[in-house]
Amino acid sequence: MLSRLTRSQAVVVCAVPFVALLATAVFAPLPFSLAQPGLTANVLGENKGDPVITITGAATRATDGQLRMTTIEATGPDAHVGLGEVVDSWFRTDRAVMPRDSVYPSGDSVKEIEEHNAEQMKESQDTAAQAALSYLHKKDVKVTLKLADVGGPSAGLLFSLGIVDKLDGDGSGGDLTGGRTIAGTGTIDPDGKVGAVGGVALKTQAARRDGATVFLVPKAECSDAKSELPKGLRLIPVTTLKGAVDALVALEKDKGSVPSC
Repeated sequence: MLSRLTRSQAVVVCAVPFVALLATAVFAPLPFSLAQPGLTANVLGENKGDPVITITGAATRATDGQLRMTTIEATGPDAHVGLGEVVDSWFRTDRAVMPRDSVYPSGDSVKEIEEHNAEQMKESQDTAAQAALSYLHKKDVKVTLKLADVGGPSAGLLFSLGIVDKLDGDGSGGDLTGGRTIAGTGTIDPDGKVGAVGGVALKTQAARRDGATVFLVPKAECSDAKSELPKGLRLIPVTTLKGAVDALVALEKDKGSVPSC
């Protein structure tokens, strides 16, 4: 026969598993990655002592201004992310909580992830060169792209714009940047179509931090880019390499329509 518990005893008994559950939630690793604004790099300049863009087989022009590709930094696939960190990051504008599987494919080791990102970067560089040379109708030109410690495909658009600026500028002797610091993100395919990349709200913060006043964003991600847009940063939505070039030329010459989100 079971004896009855007093009210206070019952509260204590019920509280024990609750406290244990809470402690487990607080200290147990959760399947999330925490992201923040990452580095940016000027594709028209040098990275770790080497030019990012090297062109042979055609005359190049000196450029002014900057074209900065942007990144985010995320906790590693093996990082322990606890409930406290998730809650803290959830309420910060300079942090994002992302499902770990959306950042790192399940089951991949750190080495496999690094190799995958490096392969994506190489493919992105090759495609960016192809898209830029096709846009400019250039043949027999060799482009070498080199950017250390960055992986993935999201710098494609900026690589292509950098090649265009070095070879042709605005098409009439001026710089594509108009002397500004332009930042942006977006994948690119051989036909010059710009694709979405993710993490744009954090990338806009990285861009503004490093001096950009204009940010090129895949049109499909306009709303995300606007969600935490830093003061002083102008968004220009793009869907193609040609559209991005046209928008920058219109901005530089203060002529024509410059799209906005």
